[in-house]
Amino acid sequence: MVDLGFLLITFFVFTTQLSTPTVMKVNMPYDKVLPADEVCASCQLTLILDKDNSIQYFEGMPENNPVLHRTGFNQEGIRAVIRRKQQQLRELPGRKDALVLIIKPSAGSNFQNFVDMVDEVAINNVKHYYIDAINHSDSLLLAKK
Repeated sequence: MVDLGFLLITFFVFTTQLSTPTVMKVNMPYDKVLPADEVCASCQLTLILDKDNSIQYFEGMPENNPVLHRTGFNQEGIRAVIRRKQQQLRELPGRKDALVLIIKPSAGSNFQNFVDMVDEVAINNVKHYYIDAINHSDSLLLAKK
């Protein structure tokens, strides 16, 4: 009976050690001080996570009435968009790692969409990304579509 008890204890100890959860580190900004550096409009890529596992994205500032595109979470979708934008910026002098990715989840998106997008950030080695809410100019741009 004692042997059975030790076997059960050993089993539970090993299974709890093997199934530790993994997390991704997210650096949160210090909001007390406003950033002093400006983001170039051509370096910015804004991703709006939308309903039905889709992503609407645009390049540049929303005030400049950019063209709104739609894609998905597959490799030919958002991954290709991010890599194409990185390649465009690599060809410009002094803009090698200048891509600024802004992720904006909408009310129609779900948590899995956000997790998938953060995974894409890690896969594509995006150095500068921000998580923000949809603002008034984004709403106006979405309403035009």
